[in-house]
Amino acid sequence: MVFVMLATTGWTAVHRPEGGTPLRAASLAAWASARVDGRPVPPADAPVRTVARFFAGLDGAQRARLADGYPFVVGNLDGVPAATRYRANRIGLEQAGQVEDARGRDVALTPADRATAVRRSHRFASLAEPGRQILTFDPTGDGLVAEVFGDLDEARRVSVIVPGVDTDALTFERTQRRFTAPVGMAESLYQAQRAAAPDSRTAVIAWAGYTAPTGVGMDAATGRMAVDGAVRLRALTMALPGDSRVALFCHSYGSVVCGVAAHELPARVTDVVVAGSPGMRAENVAGLHTSARVWATRDQGDWIADVPHLEVGGLGHGTDPVSPEFGARLLSSATAKNHTGYFAPGTDSVDNFAKIGTGAFDSVVCATGDDACRRGTSGTESD
Repeated sequence: MVFVMLATTGWTAVHRPEGGTPLRAASLAAWASARVDGRPVPPADAPVRTVARFFAGLDGAQRARLADGYPFVVGNLDGVPAATRYRANRIGLEQAGQVEDARGRDVALTPADRATAVRRSHRFASLAEPGRQILTFDPTGDGLVAEVFGDLDEARRVSVIVPGVDTDALTFERTQRRFTAPVGMAESLYQAQRAAAPDSRTAVIAWAGYTAPTGVGMDAATGRMAVDGAVRLRALTMALPGDSRVALFCHSYGSVVCGVAAHELPARVTDVVVAGSPGMRAENVAGLHTSARVWATRDQGDWIADVPHLEVGGLGHGTDPVSPEFGARLLSSATAKNHTGYFAPGTDSVDNFAKIGTGAFDSVVCATGDDACRRGTSGTESD
């Protein structure tokens, strides 16, 4: 019965094809025997503190050599200084772009595969443009990417956007429907934060650092991909530099990732905000087992409201986060449009997100028209 309900509301199976390049696998193999002036490098799966301690002991030239020689490891290694990761990922993007450019001209491939390779080559070239701060880049499969807006090292508050289905390297940014893609979401949120609190030291991360479901199929109806995403999200929040406070802004299936991760998030994550959520795989806020404030919003025209908010036999994601029984702080998104409009500039939702991201809780607009969602906050929290 649950399967029938999911299928009739659009949650049907979609196959995810394999693709991409083996560049990271080759880089990992080489990293295993790498040395810096005779010293072995830490394993690629070493704890963040071990990696951070190792790189803190290197000079600029040594860091640069590792970034240049092993870009697909260094650019994705939590604990490596952000500037070193940016350098490594620029090189990685250039190398991956060259591979995809060659694939785009390979007559042994199907026309569809060549067309995809050309699109990937163009996307990688865009991400490698000067001034962009790419924190994560892995071209394997559909690709993982994360980009930083602002100064991550100096930020006192960091906002992380966790997107939902159909997110990969190709859809990481869009020219049309710009604010439905992670880059557009992050740019809009960052600009709203700068407008709301120009003196506040903030940074925003567009994080497509997990393998998201393709379409609203069976993968989207289960928590399987969210489990891997939760591990990666926790690692990101643990590895951010300094002692900045962190707010997560989780859209659609991204809210499932945030819900699964909630009980293991570090204390620096003070706020978890979900928009257009199909559920967080918990019955209520208490079931998330987090000390973070949990906020939720949904536009009246959002189709996600019609998805069954239940969980049976692993299908579905549980209680509706905007329902009274869930117990989240309900935010206004009155001027957002449909399921993908929450981050559009000028909407109530993105303005609320900016206020939460800068700690201005006393000016958050609640969905109920009163101060219910603000109760228990300290008003405005300084950096």
